[in-house]
Amino acid sequence: MKAVILAAGVARRLYPLTYSIPKCLIEVGSKPILDWQLEALKSSGVTDIIMVVGYYRESIITHVQNNFPDMNCEFVINHHYFETNTAYSLHLCSDSIKDQNFILMNADVLYPREVLQRVIQSSHDTVLAVEIKPCGREEVKVIEGNKNRLVAIGKELIEDNTLGEFIGVAKFSTEFSTAFRNSLDHLINAGGTADYFEAAIHPLMPEHSVYYEDVSDLPCIEIDFIEDLEKARELVNSDWFK
Repeated sequence: MKAVILAAGVARRLYPLTYSIPKCLIEVGSKPILDWQLEALKSSGVTDIIMVVGYYRESIITHVQNNFPDMNCEFVINHHYFETNTAYSLHLCSDSIKDQNFILMNADVLYPREVLQRVIQSSHDTVLAVEIKPCGREEVKVIEGNKNRLVAIGKELIEDNTLGEFIGVAKFSTEFSTAFRNSLDHLINAGGTADYFEAAIHPLMPEHSVYYEDVSDLPCIEIDFIEDLEKARELVNSDWFK
């Protein structure tokens, strides 16, 4: 199994902190956000990585090559990182995920290794890590159907109807990955370069089973704002990150 990490973004909401550094290389505790993720992948036996980079890509590539030389990392460059979003980034490596099962993650999420282990070891072939909680407008939200199956995903869902937040860590089956690739193609060709990749998952849900793993008991946070970063730096002091 391989992993795809999306790390091309500019992180404007963290300005001025990200004027001279990509978000994924911001230190949280003793190491950058990206290192927490790569170490979690390595501990789970996942060493084949596709990383989509753009903003300060040289810094990311050099950091990974110097600090994780034993991991097989392929770097895909999103040259249009200022005006595109995660759907476009993932579309750039869609040939590499077609007909393959893979792990997908955003590079700005801090979580303990247990989150990744639950997703990989899940009995479901296609599964999203979800924190069950009340959500606001900013979160990528999901709606639950029957028996842990999800029926909707996106930022624009009615908040009162949602189960919780998709935290940006997922596992996709071989069958789903092919349908997902085709859905990404359709989204990008229709002008959706500024969309999140979840916009390509949503239309597949009626025909393809997408489940969730509850990670509400684990400390996870997507780092978008300074307040998130401050909270993340508190979370890494917990036993989950030792």
